[in-house]
Amino acid sequence: MSRIGNLPVDVPEKVDVSIGKNNLVKVKGPLGELSQQVDPRISVKQEDNQIILSRSSDDNQSKAMHGLYRSLVNNMIEGVTKGYEIKQELVGVGYRAEAKGQILELSLGFSHDIHFEIPSEVKVEAVTERRRNPVVTLKSIDKQLIGQVAAKIRSFRKPEPYKGKGIKYVGEQLRKKAGKSASV
Repeated sequence: MSRIGNLPVDVPEKVDVSIGKNNLVKVKGPLGELSQQVDPRISVKQEDNQIILSRSSDDNQSKAMHGLYRSLVNNMIEGVTKGYEIKQELVGVGYRAEAKGQILELSLGFSHDIHFEIPSEVKVEAVTERRRNPVVTLKSIDKQLIGQVAAKIRSFRKPEPYKGKGIKYVGEQLRKKAGKSASV
């Protein structure tokens, strides 16, 4: 039994939801518009100010899809009302970040700078203050896309376990290793 899938999704006043043929769910709100194709095994209904998803059978695949699509629809509604924001911090001597339009220029200690093109749906901002680590801020209405972009940026230089240098999410706790111990 999918506990998440059984929960109804509340629709705020400012959001307009339309369910088209072939289970295409379109969500329009103050920040933008998103759409998601829902699996045919899951039926989507709108009653009053709620969206209810139900599955046709109880096989494992249908149960998994039930919770998944309920979460995706909920994320779309939250995205068009509030939006999503991810902040990443560049920890390391000489690490820099600069946003030039939709291109993020990163200097991460390699022999060359990295020029990463950000999708047009994601807004990027890089802030560098004296005596502080540079912070890259990503904003979007699409939770899946912003998470994918943030993961790609992090993959350029993952935090290493000894000193913690690299790209990490703001507020992330890293597990550090002790390193070498002096012999007695």
